[in-house]
Parts: sequence; structure tokens; C-alpha cells
Amino acid sequence: MTSDGDGFPAPSALVEHARRFREQGGVPAEPRVAATVLLLRPAAPSSAAPPSAGRDGFEAYLIRRVAAMAFGGVYAFPGGGVDASDSTAHVDWAGPTPDQWGTRLGLAPTAAQAVVCAAAREVFEEAGVLLAGPDADTVVGDVAGDDWEAARVALERRELGFAELLAQRGLTLRSDLLLPWSRWITPEFEPRRFDTYFFVARLPVGQRTRDVSGEADRTLWISPADACATGELTMLPPTLVTLGQVAACRDLAGVIAAAANRDSASPVMPRLEDSGAGPRFLLR
Repeated sequence: MTSDGDGFPAPSALVEHARRFREQGGVPAEPRVAATVLLLRPAAPSSAAPPSAGRDGFEAYLIRRVAAMAFGGVYAFPGGGVDASDSTAHVDWAGPTPDQWGTRLGLAPTAAQAVVCAAAREVFEEAGVLLAGPDADTVVGDVAGDDWEAARVALERRELGFAELLAQRGLTLRSDLLLPWSRWITPEFEPRRFDTYFFVARLPVGQRTRDVSGEADRTLWISPADACATGELTMLPPTLVTLGQVAACRDLAGVIAAAANRDSASPVMPRLEDSGAGPRFLLR
């Protein structure tokens, strides 16, 4: 899916779904609060394309959800819904305080802490990347060993809480490694809706992404500009727009600088309209 400046082409299945929703007088489902993380890293040295003004200087991590899942078959970032445990977790914390996060996200401090915890938990569950360290200034190294994998599986099965995992390892959540970027709400006609906070984060040195969660049938690292331009990756508007925004930055430092000034509290909800150009998602 690509944008031409007048919106985004709408898949026929979604158009039909929206039509039935309107005809049947459907009542919008309550969105579930969620968090997703766009992982970034410097471009691999073996990249075939030469670096150019941000097009190839860094790469983004994408996963393709398995077809059986909600929004399956499309590329997205690691993420998922906020759990009850995220709201009650007593976790060692570094970086902006929950009060400061609340200001950035437009949430009460406890709700903001839950969103940040969910973002860190989900990126570990789905990509094997842990945004935590022994103290406020360091990040844990490789977490791909068997003992770490056993802990990740226990976390995913809810046999272990995220705060408990960090406490067992003597680690502090590095909330400063998560940079708030935007907020998107699923259109009203979808039966499963999410109020999702988007973050960007740099892949910690010494760590690597792993296809571990079972929720993806393909993963890849790709430059954001190439992901937008290829036309071969099926993405919903939030993913495509976010990649385009990040691609406009010259380098990773530019992404970090841009994140500091982003409005991550005001929600964007794609609106489906049928005009002369055919059904399209418009943003509002």
C-alpha cells in the first residue's frame, strides 16, 4: 500500500467490511490501549545500495503478522495491547518519570507508565530485544541465550511478569530508550480496535532481533524509504505513514531530534471515503 498524497488505497475486504458496518448500523467497539515500537539500526555494511541522504543510512525492523491474526498478512512493528500487569508493575525505572511520560502521551501518570511498560515488554516478547540495563546508564548485552529465551517464553505465556523478570536479573527499565512518536486509533468499522501509541527505539548495541513470538511469518530489516517505495510490502496507513516520517530524517540522530518535538498525544484515525478515485483512507 502506498500513498499518493490524496490518501491510501483501501483493500476491497476492508471496503466491504465498512459498507456492512454502515448498513447494519454498527456500534464502534471500544479501542484497546496498545503500544508498538519501531526498532531502528545503522544500515548493514553489506547493503547493496549506497548511502544517500537518509535513504540507506539506517534500517527499520518489520514483521508480517500471520494471516490468522487480527490485521494478519500485513507488515507492522512489534507491539500489542496493554495488559493489566503493565498497570500494576512495580519496576525499577530509569529515564523520564511517569509524570513526564503522562505529559508527553496525554495520559495520567499510571496509564502512561503502563503504556511504556507494554512497549518494552512487547518488543522483548516479539523481537527478543530488551530495553533494560544494570543501571540508568547501561543496557544489557546479548539476550539470545537459552536462559533468556526460557524467560521470554514464560513472559509471553504470562507465567512471569515483566517487573519480576527485570528484578530477577537485577535490571532497570530504560524508558529513555523509547521515544514517543505518534498515536493512532483503528477506524470505527473494525471489530477489533486499538488506541496505539507509537514509539521509536534504537536497537541496543550487542543485541539482535529474533523471530521468536510465533506471531510473524516473516521479518526483515529494510531502509524506511525503501519500505515505502517498494510497493511489495502490504502495510496499513499507520505503519506506512510512520516509515515515511522516519525516512525524512537524515540519520538516526535526526530521528531522535525529531521525536523530541512530535505530538504523541493527539490521535490520528484513518477515515474511509469513496470518491472518484475509488475508496481511500484519509487521515484526520
